[in-house]
Parts: sequence; structure tokens; C-alpha cells
Amino acid sequence: MAESAQPHLAAHAGGSGRPNVLTSYDPRTGEIVGNYAVMGSNELNRTVRAARSAEKWWAELGFSARKRWLLDWKHSIARRAGELVEILCEETGKPEADAAIEVMLAVENLDWAARNAGKALDRRRLGSTWLTRNQRASVGYLPLGVVGVVGPWHNPVFTPMGSIAYAMAAGNAVVFKPHELTTGVGVWLAESWARLAPNQPVLQVVTGDSGTAATLCRGRVDKIAYAGSDAGAREVIALCAQTMTPVVVERNGKGTMVVHVDAKLDDAAEAAVFGAMANAGQNSTGIQRAYVADSVFDRFLELVIEQARKLRPGADKRASYGPMILESQVDVVRKQVRDALARGGKAVVGGLDSIREPYIEPIVLSEVPEESLAVTGEAIGPVLIVNRVANMDEAVLRINATGNGVAVSVFTRDVHSVEAFAEQLRVGVVTINSSTAYAGIPALPVGGVGEYGQGHHHGEQGFKEFSRTLAIARKRYQAPVNLSTFDRRPRHLRTATTIFRLRHGRWG
Repeated sequence: MAESAQPHLAAHAGGSGRPNVLTSYDPRTGEIVGNYAVMGSNELNRTVRAARSAEKWWAELGFSARKRWLLDWKHSIARRAGELVEILCEETGKPEADAAIEVMLAVENLDWAARNAGKALDRRRLGSTWLTRNQRASVGYLPLGVVGVVGPWHNPVFTPMGSIAYAMAAGNAVVFKPHELTTGVGVWLAESWARLAPNQPVLQVVTGDSGTAATLCRGRVDKIAYAGSDAGAREVIALCAQTMTPVVVERNGKGTMVVHVDAKLDDAAEAAVFGAMANAGQNSTGIQRAYVADSVFDRFLELVIEQARKLRPGADKRASYGPMILESQVDVVRKQVRDALARGGKAVVGGLDSIREPYIEPIVLSEVPEESLAVTGEAIGPVLIVNRVANMDEAVLRINATGNGVAVSVFTRDVHSVEAFAEQLRVGVVTINSSTAYAGIPALPVGGVGEYGQGHHHGEQGFKEFSRTLAIARKRYQAPVNLSTFDRRPRHLRTATTIFRLRHGRWG
């Protein structure tokens, strides 16, 4: 994909007949984390064939049996969560607490998917009209078959689990391609399933670089779930179009906060700083910018400055957050900050000198023009933009104009007015008086609007992304008024016409 291997992950060519090898390094220390094969088309084709065989067994189990298997898998992951947390810390540089929270959120999604797939997808009866009352209709959802999941580097456990768990609960087999920077996480997850069901490869991992991901997209799986950059998303969609493979996309970027005149400013400032800076700003559920009502702007900015100055990145346990995982993203942050300042934005915390690879200290910018790259670009990094607005109508205009519609957090005491406000926004999620916590609600569907996202993750909609609809209609008895024949009796048509006029020809 467009996110190529960076200096802390190198590819080495082996001898004749040997695959290339990726060597992964801890971004904090430069130490080797692991070596992984770069799988080619032959290995990938064998993996997909094995997945198709396993999917037949898995689909035939039904919802109840799959639930038991998935809950057993959940218990296995939870018991050995310390191992996964350690790998996650090594590959991303996250503080242990952040890594543990990510694993817990992933397990919660797996648990919810296991317990709720049957309720969401099992066959249910549908109503009919007076014309078809002799028909019994129902709709159910069947698995697609084999789903390819291409994972990101910033939340390499939680984000792909939002596709893996829901696809498996719906009855699909999954071939998981983790990002090359976080390959060890993907290998651990696949091995944890293999220990549980060694002869049924319902979940498999393929390792390698962007070429391996491209091969998976061309591998005639039944759907691809991708999470990553804008450029990567476009490439995936183009590759899948060649085989008419459907795609569900979760693209990078962060959301927006709106601070009303009556907001609890302490809470709003805390949420804004956490949303912008947590995981070094590498959370797609985070906060890119805050639009603040003019009358409370100065006080809100003071509180944000106070909060942000307390934070310190680093590799030790006391650090607020870790390094930039994708090294090329450091240059993107530098370019965005430089552009914002050149266009008249003000650095109120940090600035260009805050960028000390692989770490970026907190940066807070204010009064940044809307055409700046820091506003319009993909927001990944510990940077928060705080801009003033005259009123909430102006906030709506600015949010919709940018077009990166993922989520908006609204801070106000007048919670009853938010629904009407939310309906004016072209975004997928609106939260009230909190920022990133919605990601921990498995039942809540998450999807972008426009170019930001394609399809949904989590919730019932997440199950249906990995299912096909099967509708069934059955004739129960001979209809007293039968119009579905060339041998229609005149009195049947007169009766039908009379009933139609009584039902639809009058107001009320």
C-alpha cells in the first residue's frame, strides 16, 4: 500500500528460493523485535484456499456454536494478555498502560460480537400487505466466505479486531495482513486461534510488506476490510475494483470538538488534550481541532495550554505517550505545523522545535486558517488546533466544509439541543460531553461520511458488512383475491380495486 516500510523496519533479500525477510525494530530503542517472511502470491493463494475450506465448517456450525468458540478464544487472549501487551509496546513504543487499554477494548469487541451476532443476523419474519397476506416472508444473513483484513499501525490490535471479530461471528474465515510495522501483533493473534483450533484455520495471518497487502486485495477474497491512510484507501479500492471485490474502509484522521458557551470548560479542555495527544495523536477516534464559542475561547485556550504543558513523551513508564510509530509521519506533522504558522496560525504550546524524532512534544495551535494543511490534511500526531467561532452555525459550516467526517464531540450543558445540531453535521458519530470514549461501545456503529469512510465497523451494521442477505417468501394458502395469474377473475380485480381505493384514495 501507500505506507511503505520505514527505517525501523527493513526488508532483506535471502538466497535463491528464499523469501525476503522483514526485520522489525522497536521505534524507541532501535532494537530488533522480530523477523518475518515476506509472503508472495503462492503462499497467499494457499492461505486463501485453506480459509475457504475452514469457512465451510465454520459457517455450518451456526451462531450458537460459533459463539462458544469465540468466547473460548476471548478467554485465551485475556489469560495471555500480558504477552500481547508486551509485543504491542515493543512494536509501537506505546506506554504499557495504553497498550493494555487497547487490548482490553479489542477483547470487549470480540466478546460483544460473539454474543450478539445471532441476534443481529438470524432469520426473522417480515410483515406483508393485504395483497400478499397469503405469503410468509423472512430475511436472514449468511456469511460472505473469506474476508481479507488489512490492519493499520497506530492501533494494531483494537482497530483490526473491529473487522476480524465481526467477520468471524458472522460465519466468515479471515485472512489478516497486519501492517509491516506491527507484524508481531498479527502473528500472535493468529497463533492464539491456532492453539484453540489447530485443524481449522478460520483466522490466518499473512506477513509481508505493501506488496503482500496488494496481493491479498487481488486474491479474490469475498471482501476486504482496510484501515489506514487516505492514499492507501484509494489504492485498495482501485485494486479491489479489478476483481469487483467489495471494500469496507476506515481511514486515518481525527475528529472535531465543538465547545458551546455553556460548556464545562475544564472537562472540555481535558477531553480535547487527551483526544489530540493520546497515543502521540495516532488515534483515528481522537481530536484534530476544537471550534470554541467566542465568549469562552480565551478561558478554554488557557485551560488547554495548562493541560498540554504537563505532558511529556518518552520511553519510560511515566511518559504521557510514546514515539511516532510511522517515521514518515514526523515529516507530515512538521509540514502541517510549518504551513499553519506560515498562514498566520499561532503556536501557543510548542512548535516546530517540539519535533525531536522519534518523539513529538505536545503542540497546540490557535487561530489556524481553515485552508491550512493542518486543518485539511490527515491529522496524525500530537497536535491540537483551537479556533474560535462566532456561533454554532459557523462551527457546522467549518466542519462540513472540511469534509473529513468521522466524529464530532459537542460540549454543552444543553444536551437536549444536540440532536438537532448533530443532524446538520455530515459526520458518522456525534458524542456529547466526551471525546474518544465512544470507541469503547461495541454496539455503536462507526462509519465515516463521504470520502472519509466507506461502510461501517462495530454494532449490527458491522456484522452486516460481512454478510449477504437471503430473503425467502413462502406461499401458505390460496389467496382469496388472486391477481398473480393470467386467469384473473373480473370480480377479483373489482374487489382489489375497491379495497385499494378505500385504503389509499382518501386522506387520513
